[in-house]
Amino acid sequence: MFRFLYKAFFITIIAQSVFAQKPAKKLTAYVNPFIGTGAVASSLSGNNFPGATVPFGMVQLSPDTRDVPDWSAASGYDYNDHTIAGFSHTHLSGTGVAELFDVLFMPTTGEIKTRAGKPNQKGSGYGSSFSHDQETAKPGYYQVKLQDYNINAELTATEHAGFHRYTFPKNSQAHVVIDLNHSLKKPDWGCHIINAQFKMVNQYTLEGYRLITGWAKLRKVYFYIEFSKPITGNLFVGGETKYLDQRLINGTDLRAVLNFSTDDATPLLAKIGLSAVSMENAKLNLNQEIPDWNFDKVVSEADAKWEKELQKIKVEGTDVKKQIFYTCLYHALLQPNNLADVNGDYMAADYTTKRAEDKVHYSTFSLWDSYRAANPLYTLIEPEHDGQFVNSMLRQYKTYGYLPIWQLWGQENYCMIGNHSIPVIVDAVFKGLPGFDVNEAYEAVKNSSMTDHPNSPFTIWEKYHYMPENLQSQSVSITLEMAYDDWCVAQFAKKLGKNSDYEHFMARSQYYKNLYDVKTGFFRAKNDAGKWIEPFTPLQYGSNGGNPFTEGNAWQYYWYVPQNINELITLTGGDKVFTNKLDTFFNLKSRPGEVNGNASGFIGQYAHGNEPSHHVTYLYDYAGEPWKTQYYASKVINELYNISSSGYAGNEDCGQMSAWYIFSAMGFYPVNPASGVYAIGSPQFNDVRIQLSNNKTFRIKTQGVSAQNIYIQSAMLNGSPYSHAYITQKDLIKGGTLVFIMGPKPNKKWAGAPEDRPVNNGF
Repeated sequence: MFRFLYKAFFITIIAQSVFAQKPAKKLTAYVNPFIGTGAVASSLSGNNFPGATVPFGMVQLSPDTRDVPDWSAASGYDYNDHTIAGFSHTHLSGTGVAELFDVLFMPTTGEIKTRAGKPNQKGSGYGSSFSHDQETAKPGYYQVKLQDYNINAELTATEHAGFHRYTFPKNSQAHVVIDLNHSLKKPDWGCHIINAQFKMVNQYTLEGYRLITGWAKLRKVYFYIEFSKPITGNLFVGGETKYLDQRLINGTDLRAVLNFSTDDATPLLAKIGLSAVSMENAKLNLNQEIPDWNFDKVVSEADAKWEKELQKIKVEGTDVKKQIFYTCLYHALLQPNNLADVNGDYMAADYTTKRAEDKVHYSTFSLWDSYRAANPLYTLIEPEHDGQFVNSMLRQYKTYGYLPIWQLWGQENYCMIGNHSIPVIVDAVFKGLPGFDVNEAYEAVKNSSMTDHPNSPFTIWEKYHYMPENLQSQSVSITLEMAYDDWCVAQFAKKLGKNSDYEHFMARSQYYKNLYDVKTGFFRAKNDAGKWIEPFTPLQYGSNGGNPFTEGNAWQYYWYVPQNINELITLTGGDKVFTNKLDTFFNLKSRPGEVNGNASGFIGQYAHGNEPSHHVTYLYDYAGEPWKTQYYASKVINELYNISSSGYAGNEDCGQMSAWYIFSAMGFYPVNPASGVYAIGSPQFNDVRIQLSNNKTFRIKTQGVSAQNIYIQSAMLNGSPYSHAYITQKDLIKGGTLVFIMGPKPNKKWAGAPEDRPVNNGF
């Protein structure tokens, strides 16, 4: 009997030991790239793509479900579609603008002919039907079965190169179509191919380029392609003309149809390097990043790169929330994109070729979106990258005259308003990020705030001390946003001891008050004679011109004084008037017809689907009612994010929608993104560990959190009671532990005192 018990005990110990040593689930396993790729019913989706890429990579190799991309599937892919038109190598993540889609590949079988377009296609092409049951995606890898051809297509990527693996049916007529004309076709957007070229280098190799204009006015995309099997025949198509077995062809509407043998069952592999500089650099990028034909190795390396980045924040909670969190973190790290080639060459904003000694030059700066939360997130977990982003912005200033507003493929497209490179740079300076010269940064920030450029007429700003609507449309939004940028310049000037600049820009940061109408209680438009523009309704939405407001209304822009919420409270009439107005904001329903496509994810007038509302849930912290911030932050987290294809309440916008969730689910958010202050909301995870670049860890432990327990009862920071409704960057980078005790009812005594409200500047 004793021997039996001993044996059982010994087996139990072994079993416990094996269980204890079981490897933890990879964080990449929680990433679902299909989240946010297609709307369900009347909801929005996120406009994301599911394809293969690496963190901050230029190549983002993904399926396009439209033969002719359009704005309803701006990243090229809609989960509700049933046809794949091909796999293009560059995409934008959730911007709402159908752009890039460079060098489309599509494997086919059978007779060479243009296939009839599928019901969800707007043109005709070589597309194939597909099913989500035969489709998979994970970080760095994508796979789909092309049903019309019985081809299994797999994709992976490196920073500047794409890698395809196609498994054709044996003894089939196998082809690969390469389309250089695949792009948004919208005349009023000005998108068209200027020129393109295919050149057969040898039996295995093709190279070429396309010059295309669109959102970026002149994009040069060079490519170098290698196949694992010899090309047995080719057909070049230029418009309606077909060229058999040509070695070189130029035109504006080019496709290549390449034939391959399938006598054996081995897959066809295709590698392609891209460059914005030259075909030689495209070849160099490919040879350095994918030197052999080991597809699975590249998949594994891409997964490892993603795992390394995701490990920077470890969370413990439900699997659903971990899926949302890590997919958000994945989306946040898709951009900006390194446009520099492996040798450091990059195309500058003036179309000249320059060389970056650090081998990186970043583009895809959706700054009107990302400055709010995505860039502050980078300062925490990607400080080296964020410093490189700043340095890349400074390069535009040196060659172009002012900092980026919305930069794509190295070029300025002037989308949106303000110049929100400024808060990104000022935040990086105050946080001591590496990678750029502080004095050069100040020159760029100051001069970009004084040099007239589209939507930023500073001569008008200095003359009227507001933007008159009859001289500059979107005048109210521009006034509010430029006032914030000026506050950022002033803080930078003060840090460097430039007192006259500090006084000047601080005065400009107050100009927003000149559009406050005491009678209506809103910011509203004036003309250059100082008269209010009539009629006025705070529910009326603006778009991107011809209206005082940018993608919002007077209700949503009322709260945009992030540089000094306390002043806004005073202007409103004090704490109680301010919180009452917030209550109305979150409960007031808009009337039909008074919203546009940029407004979604509504809670009253709060519209989480667009950025002007993103900080507003946190404003109760500033007026002594933090439990309401906890309520609304939790409501947005739990109702406006999910794990379906419509997992976002609006466009993901290059990481901003994701960064909001990342911060808010951890329990805090940067209301003023250049202040080093984070307002506290409602933490959602049992445990969060932020791995900092100084080898320290900041931990957030939350006791009792649940769907009902959304209210903070008490808190402790490093073992001492903590009563502030905010935490600072200084607190975070020291490392330590913040503990929250949660409950189902508000504790109105926690963090409600005036001394516990968020401060203006935490540096």
